Amino acid sequence: MNILSYSKALYTTWVYYSPDRTLFDSGECVATMLNNKVYAIKNIFLTHGHVDHISGLWALINTRNNAMGDRAKELNVYYPKNNKGIEDYIKFIKRVNSDLRFKLNFFPITPDDKIILRGKKRIEKYIRPFFVTHTQSEISFGYHIIEVRRKLKEEFRNLSQEEIAVLAKKYGSEYITRSYEKKVFTISGDTFLLSREEVKDSEIVFHECTFLDKRDRKYKNHASIEDIVSLIEGSNIKTLILYHISSRYGRSIEKLLEPYRNRLKEEGVDLYFVKPDRLFKL
Repeated sequence: MNILSYSKALYTTWVYYSPDRTLFDSGECVATMLNNKVYAIKNIFLTHGHVDHISGLWALINTRNNAMGDRAKELNVYYPKNNKGIEDYIKFIKRVNSDLRFKLNFFPITPDDKIILRGKKRIEKYIRPFFVTHTQSEISFGYHIIEVRRKLKEEFRNLSQEEIAVLAKKYGSEYITRSYEKKVFTISGDTFLLSREEVKDSEIVFHECTFLDKRDRKYKNHASIEDIVSLIEGSNIKTLILYHISSRYGRSIEKLLEPYRNRLKEEGVDLYFVKPDRLFKL
């Protein structure tokens, strides 16, 4: 199980990516539903300051501070620099938790920042934030998890395995390979629609999909399924996960998504969705 999520538009949203112990957003009920997994979280990345995405942060911090879990692990919280709503909330959290028994760090970040998740001793991974369009007054981010991989250089691709092994032994693996960056996970946060450049070639795209019928949308601050599927087609992704779905669609979600699932299957894309009021596991 690599991903846990709970998301109901207007009420709460959070996504836990367990391979890197990373939580994206921290909406209501996150501590309750993750239970002891709150001690596994190393990094939290907030997409923006709306209450349904940050209200559970206080409970999560309080749980780690007062329950019987491991308090030796520090917790890092990253957020869009100059987001006033988040900054005011952080001031409140610090004020009411002056007796913290674990190390809690807050970091304002920009799209120019590169946040390392894993160093070079293992496969290198890092987070890259990027701007998204939500509301005029709100600085909002999406995030990529990027993995630095290696592949055989072009000039050695016609060699046999034995010949490659000889070169690697003589000169080292870096001589015969080159590094490249791969987007393994992309999360949109609340937004009208991501750009094709942001989703292209990502293995997993977690895209907000508040509206399953474009006619229900009054303002351009959330995405619709029609727009998202058109964006994904031809983008060379493997998995699309829709979240932040409005509860207005209730039991009709599966039926409404079925034609889009068939379209994406022709592209080789697996489609999943986070059903409102249900814990999502992948």
